[in-house]
Amino acid sequence: MPYKDIIPTNPNIDDLMVQIKKYYREQDTEMVQLAYDFAEKAHRGQMRKSGEPYIIHPVATAMILAHMRIDPNIIVAALLHDVPEDTSVTLEEVEKNFGPDIAGMIKGITKLGKLKYRGVERYIENLRKMFVAMAEDIRVMIIKFADRVHNLSTLDSLPPKKRFRIALESLEIYAPIANRLGIGEFKSLLEDLSFPHVLPKEYLKTDAIRQTLVSQREVYLQNVMEVVKTELQNSGIKVINVHGREKTLYSLYRKIMSRGGWDNTEQIYDVVAIRIIVDNLADCYAALGIIHKLWRPLKGRIKDYISQPKPNGYQSLHTTVFCIDGQIVEFQIRDRSMHDEAEYGIAAHWHYDEKGSRLPSKDIFWAKELADIQKNILEKLSDIDELKVDFFKNRIFVFTPKGDVIDLPEDATPIDFAYSIHTDIGNQCNGAKINDQLVSLDTPLKSGDVIEVFTDKNRKGPSVDWLKHVKTHQAKSKIKEKLKTEKSKWLKIILPKK
Repeated sequence: MPYKDIIPTNPNIDDLMVQIKKYYREQDTEMVQLAYDFAEKAHRGQMRKSGEPYIIHPVATAMILAHMRIDPNIIVAALLHDVPEDTSVTLEEVEKNFGPDIAGMIKGITKLGKLKYRGVERYIENLRKMFVAMAEDIRVMIIKFADRVHNLSTLDSLPPKKRFRIALESLEIYAPIANRLGIGEFKSLLEDLSFPHVLPKEYLKTDAIRQTLVSQREVYLQNVMEVVKTELQNSGIKVINVHGREKTLYSLYRKIMSRGGWDNTEQIYDVVAIRIIVDNLADCYAALGIIHKLWRPLKGRIKDYISQPKPNGYQSLHTTVFCIDGQIVEFQIRDRSMHDEAEYGIAAHWHYDEKGSRLPSKDIFWAKELADIQKNILEKLSDIDELKVDFFKNRIFVFTPKGDVIDLPEDATPIDFAYSIHTDIGNQCNGAKINDQLVSLDTPLKSGDVIEVFTDKNRKGPSVDWLKHVKTHQAKSKIKEKLKTEKSKWLKIILPKK
């Protein structure tokens, strides 16, 4: 959803209360009001660079989270998140008034501090802090995303160099982390608010292309949606919603670049995809069957992310068909819980409804595990480019022959896969199959591939050539470590002892 549709200009407490009263109980709305009064008093007299009263920022941050129908404690922490760092009020006073849970979140945000680029070592240390905070309490990152989204929306009040730095950091660091946590809403907002400040000419060009492509198909897609809705309802399927989903600008730009540049935009079929939300899992597959009965699917364009979810938990059925008059249209089909997960990812575990807040399920442990892994990797890195290659690249998911999911960066090879299973398997790897076909070890993997690797216990170690093909930091470091060990052994044999 576009930022302007979420946050009014200069939001105030009345705007926030209107939003939360739609779903909060009375005692929760009272707590939010108390938090606002506390924050407003603490920040009174402070101004932002734009000249606006500072309190607008925490209110806007809370508004973004309220739009996600999130737990009241997170809203309260969002309103208070800058109080201990930017005012004379202490964290102890916050805890005395609002309790240890809310104070704990604010402590996490305060420890995170303001990320600033001051050389590679400091930058990696700041990122490590980010993952430590994420591992301790993922809610801290959720608030930090909302905080960053509002800051990006007001970048025009800053000098050009600072605008570029904040936007680039958001594009390269915050958006990929939001993506890894499955929070599509934040990923899209962070990317599209950063894009015009990092690549202004490309932003304008992409925007013009999207407007042209959308306007050309608006009436046509409306007609398709009406046909689909009628067919589904006539088949007894309860349709919650059928709507068009425009591709976000940065996502469209990346797709244009990957397809050969500005002259090949006619080959992009999913500028507007039709999203169908139904009542339950069975209806997802029933709806897919009805669409395929109406129109012929394109070969290789049916993706079942329900039976094989993406590593970040995303579930949906995707299909691209030759639709009315032979035009190509993409459909995405999911139920309500899948839709919440796709939009809000890990944040959906703190969704609030008439029953109150959901308790975070065991599913959040994958995110904590991810945070711990990345924190440990960051401790060993000295080059920011290594980090971008591994964590911040687009991700794919592949499978072991037993069906276990392995999460790897795009264009990873069977060697990366082998090292992700175990160091010894990587070191002794001497062959691989992808989908039962023998392949070379430098073959790029694709999402959904089933990988089987073969090992030779007599193999002394990896080849130095493997370093040209692997994509993960883990594989690179293990290969270098083994090569160094083997070289030391060889030197001991050939050099006489003194």
